[in-house]
Amino acid sequence: MPGTAGSPTPAPPSPAPPLLTPTPDARAAADAIARASGRSVHEVTLVLGSGWSEVVAGLADPGTAVTIPVSELPGFVPPSVAGHRGTVTSCLVGGVPMLAVAGRTHLYEGLGTDPVVHPAHVAAAVGSGVLVFTNAAGGVRADLAVGELVLISDHLNLTGRSPLTGPTFVDLVDAYSARLRAAAADALEAATGSRPPAGVYAAMPGPQYETPAEVRMLRTLGADVVGMSTVPETVAARGLGVEVVAVSLVTNLAAGVTGAPLDHAEVLAAGTAGAGRLTAALRALVPSVARA
Repeated sequence: MPGTAGSPTPAPPSPAPPLLTPTPDARAAADAIARASGRSVHEVTLVLGSGWSEVVAGLADPGTAVTIPVSELPGFVPPSVAGHRGTVTSCLVGGVPMLAVAGRTHLYEGLGTDPVVHPAHVAAAVGSGVLVFTNAAGGVRADLAVGELVLISDHLNLTGRSPLTGPTFVDLVDAYSARLRAAAADALEAATGSRPPAGVYAAMPGPQYETPAEVRMLRTLGADVVGMSTVPETVAARGLGVEVVAVSLVTNLAAGVTGAPLDHAEVLAAGTAGAGRLTAALRALVPSVARA
């Protein structure tokens, strides 16, 4: 029996091999990033969502940042949505080699799932064991406030889409790593003075915002925040064998919560207002999850 004298403790099971491999475009992008930055491996890849792009300038350790327009890298599509820079930055954050993708492609842009999940494939190709997603989200749960950070613990894929084809049965029981989420919560609490709640993220297809009736439905289903990204990329990342931690910034309260109209300018304003706090949060989070 385990723990008895003379009986070795059985080794933990080896992780299953990844079901997916990085695409040729992702490998080509990784090669181009390595040539430009001089870094062949990036331990963490960070994808910055709406309202988060402005934190890039303050994230990097001084003198370590190399920025490349996504238009110069295979597989990336320059973002068409306001609030997304369209750059990739290789840098050190607290000494940890990190790749930051400032700008994502969304399903509602009508380009299919491949460009949406391309950053996840690039993360695997540059050797990242951890992929950090950020996004702007509407607060569905009544106790959430604008400007609050929420660590995603699980998701509801209500987009009707998957980046997977064929018999690729990706296990999503621990889609958002509990171990990394605990490390991230500690880091964010130390950086911001408050411990972020965990919550379920509902991914909707967009680009329209949800109706009040849809928000009531989301509450019934157990959602805490709602947005239009993150889930396809998480599915791909887990298929690629990359661990995921994801953070939502509550940029507005979802339809029907306050009765006020919703618009994208409100989303971007919330990100701009909190840029300093978001930068401090990510500077603490990245080294913490890299070393967890």
